[in-house]
Amino acid sequence: MLTTVEKLIFMVAVGVSIYLSFVQFRRVYDVVRRGEGALPTRDALAGRLWQAAGRWLTFGNLWKSRGRAGVFHALIAWGFVFYLLVNVGDAAQGFFPIRFLGGGAIGAVYRFAADVVTVGILVGMVYFLARRFVYRSPALGYRENVMLVEGVKAGGIGRDSLLVGLFILLHVGFRLAGESFGIALERLATGHGDGAQPFANGVSLLWGGMDAGALTVGQHVGWWMALGLVLAFVPYFPRTKHLHLIMSGVNFLARPPRRSLGELPPLDFEDETIEEFGAARLEQLPWPHLVDAYACIMCNRCQDVCPAYVTGKELSPAALEVNKRYAINERAAAIAAGEETPPLLEYAISESAVWACTACGACVDICPVGNEPMFDIMHMRRYQALTENRFPDTLQQAYRGIERQGNPWNQSARERLAWAEGLGVPTVAEKPDADVLWWVGCAPSYDPRARETARAFAKVLNHAGVSYAVLGEMESCTGDAARRSGREDLFWGMAESNSEVLREVGARRIVTTCPHCLHSIGKEYHQYSGSEAPQWEVIHHTQLLSELVAAGKLAYNVAREGVVTFHDPCYLGRQNGIVDAPRTLLEAGNIELEEMPRHGQQSFCCGAGGAQFWKEEEPGERAVSAERYAEARATGAETVAVGCPFCLTMMSDAASAADEGVVVKDVVELIAEGLEGSAGRG
Repeated sequence: MLTTVEKLIFMVAVGVSIYLSFVQFRRVYDVVRRGEGALPTRDALAGRLWQAAGRWLTFGNLWKSRGRAGVFHALIAWGFVFYLLVNVGDAAQGFFPIRFLGGGAIGAVYRFAADVVTVGILVGMVYFLARRFVYRSPALGYRENVMLVEGVKAGGIGRDSLLVGLFILLHVGFRLAGESFGIALERLATGHGDGAQPFANGVSLLWGGMDAGALTVGQHVGWWMALGLVLAFVPYFPRTKHLHLIMSGVNFLARPPRRSLGELPPLDFEDETIEEFGAARLEQLPWPHLVDAYACIMCNRCQDVCPAYVTGKELSPAALEVNKRYAINERAAAIAAGEETPPLLEYAISESAVWACTACGACVDICPVGNEPMFDIMHMRRYQALTENRFPDTLQQAYRGIERQGNPWNQSARERLAWAEGLGVPTVAEKPDADVLWWVGCAPSYDPRARETARAFAKVLNHAGVSYAVLGEMESCTGDAARRSGREDLFWGMAESNSEVLREVGARRIVTTCPHCLHSIGKEYHQYSGSEAPQWEVIHHTQLLSELVAAGKLAYNVAREGVVTFHDPCYLGRQNGIVDAPRTLLEAGNIELEEMPRHGQQSFCCGAGGAQFWKEEEPGERAVSAERYAEARATGAETVAVGCPFCLTMMSDAASAADEGVVVKDVVELIAEGLEGSAGRG
């Protein structure tokens, strides 16, 4: 127990630490509130609390990659959560002549847990320090073409990591030492140690030759160093990446429920007070995206899965968040005071990196602390396209086609049903009471290769006797490419006009072969259609076909030599969670399926998303489609199955460039082949 003087000194130290910490944490709050948007209501927060707490305690998506690092991180993170209780208990024992939680069973369980957790934290911290400073893991660095602020270039991340690591080692290490001296004192007095603390008990044997005075000094030094380091570190805590322990929880709490991982927020074009759309500076981002900078753990998992970074382009979603964080730390007082910050393009991310993003959502999906760098980039694209009228020249033709002809191919609406010639495809005018409305989409209507998918789907629907109809000339582009390249105004127009058409024809169930159409109509149109929720069900063609197989209305046998691998489209698997239906169909056709390492919701992008299909790919080491094709080819597959017209084109082009005889087919094309084969054998 502490002396009276020690207690007074400790209480003064606590007061000073609390005051300095309040100043720093208040500054963090003021910085975050510079971001756009209102705070969620109390009711909204209450509704998210349990889910957010669950994600915070289980570390969100930490377990999706780097399993070994995840285990060591869990030792530290769970340990520090438990150490909130440990530090309270140690402080209580210093001020009062008690054994925290008593000397019975409950106290013994607590001491055992504290002992094990202490060693777990030490082991975990040694692992991470060795990983960064001894083995110098390349996963923790950045390529030379990635924009970094000066503080990061000068080794700021390493210094920050070392500082945090040493604090953890010393705080926990001195606590272990203090406990071991206390146990040695107990052994000196009673003849036995504390079996509830096996590790501290073992260390206490080292002090067997010391007298009670020396042991008491050791115990006091351990106590003071363990808790004193906390008091000294907490005021500095908001400037370190260790703040993610708190801000990750805020992040989980701040995210509103979404119908899809990639559902973008709408803009209010009717608010005449808005002078600039999108974000060019930190304070123009929504406030949760400033929380992102504080929550970032700097693990670089997001850049591991980023198609642009993996293929050598300038984009690193990890560097974007790190740059934001260091820029905030450099000018936190000025930001909190309301000063305007420099444009993000000057220090956080290059313009080429902004336009390299495929909007695949992999960075959002993988982040263990809930960061969403993809959304930062979408806000920046909106600013460039809407406020500055600046975007890649090659996108202009697609925009012009959407505005004038209702499709990015810039072809006449009268040609929308040219692909269906001779197939007996009914329109809603001819069959207004159809059970299913088939939203064909622009690619299957105008792209020669994608038209083959549309024809195959029509044949399968007719074979199965499905009651369906198409819109024909009433159909227009959904606006997905426009939205994800920053032209929210075009998307707004498409969403309103298409929603009106769908209401007019009384659409209730819509099927589409394009995941981008599925996502826009099913998950985002409600934002501009005057409804708080989608007014119709939108499904993918593989889902409808799976239903037909399950109902016994569709049977086929695909006679295809060699194995088949399935490429999950980002907007099918990761964005909308549809991964089983395509595989069910392939298995139903007796196809031997070989999975790629990155598949399902962790699939790798084909390179077409985020309007990349309509522009030149940003400079890098190789094309995104080439990277994905190489992974598909490594499975030994001779056929790559897809479920998206854009993936079909990208993978077909990559296969043609490789010239290895690999065939790329939509799943429904394989089914149509299976129907013909079955008919021939019959």
